Amino acid sequence: MAEQYKSLHPIKYYRDYLAHGIRPDGREFNKFRPILLNVGSIDTADGSAIAKVGNTTVVCGIKAELCKPKPDAPKCGFLVPNLELPPLCSPKFRPGPPSDQAQVLTQLIADIIENSKCIDLNDLCIFQDKLVWCLFVDFVCLDFDGSVVDACIVSLLGALKTAKLPFVEYDPALDNIQVNMEERKHIKVHSTPVSTTFAVFDDKVILKDPTQEEENLCSGILTVVFKDDELCCVHKPGGSPLTQEELSQCIEESKERTLFIKRLIDTAV
Repeated sequence: MAEQYKSLHPIKYYRDYLAHGIRPDGREFNKFRPILLNVGSIDTADGSAIAKVGNTTVVCGIKAELCKPKPDAPKCGFLVPNLELPPLCSPKFRPGPPSDQAQVLTQLIADIIENSKCIDLNDLCIFQDKLVWCLFVDFVCLDFDGSVVDACIVSLLGALKTAKLPFVEYDPALDNIQVNMEERKHIKVHSTPVSTTFAVFDDKVILKDPTQEEENLCSGILTVVFKDDELCCVHKPGGSPLTQEELSQCIEESKERTLFIKRLIDTAV
C-alpha cells in the first residue's frame, strides 16, 4: 500500500515523512549516509579507488600516457576527467552517447579539480615543450543513488594518492624516450577537496546528502566544495533560491564534514 501511495503521490509521500522530522530512508535532516573507500582495486590502472556514499558506488581509474604539451603551456601536463553513467547504474540512463547529466557532472568535476589545484600540472612535465604526462581519470558509476559528485571526488583522491607513474628519461638530441616500468613515483597531491551535496525540498527544507529520489523531487541542488579548510567553490545550477543564512549554514556543515572525509581518505591510503 505504501509503495502504491509513493508511486501515485511521491511529493506528498515525502512531505508526510518530513513533517515528522525524518526521511523515507530513516535518516534525520542533519544525517549523512555512511561513506566507504577502497584503494588500489584495479591492477591494470596506474591508480584506482572505489567509493560508496550510501548506495551510490563509483569506481575511479587513472591511466597515464605520454604526450606533447600545448605550445602556450610548455611545462604543463594534462588531467582529463570523464564520468560514465551506464544503464546498469540506474534505469534513468540509456545506452549510447554520454547523457547531458554525465557531461554536466564531468564538467563540474573538472572545475573542482582546477579550482582546488589538488594537482599541479607542472609536476607532470618530463621535459619542457617536449614531453609531459596526460592523466586520464575515468569514473564509472555502478549504482546511482544521489550525491554522485561527492562519491567521485572521494574516489578521485583515493586514486590520486595511491597512483604511481613510471620513471621516464628523455634525450632531446635523439628524441629518444626510455620508460622504466619497475621504478615508479607517487603523484604529489597538493590539497584535499571534499564535495558535499544538499537538496532543497519545497523551497524551505534543506536535505543533506540526498538520494536519487530526493534529487528527482527537489526544487534545487547545491554542491559545496572545501579545499582543506578553505572554501573552494559553490555550485547551484538554478532552482529554488537560498537565503544568505541558509547558504552560510550549508557552508558551515560542509566544512565540518570535510574534516571527517579527510580522515577517512588518510586512513584508507
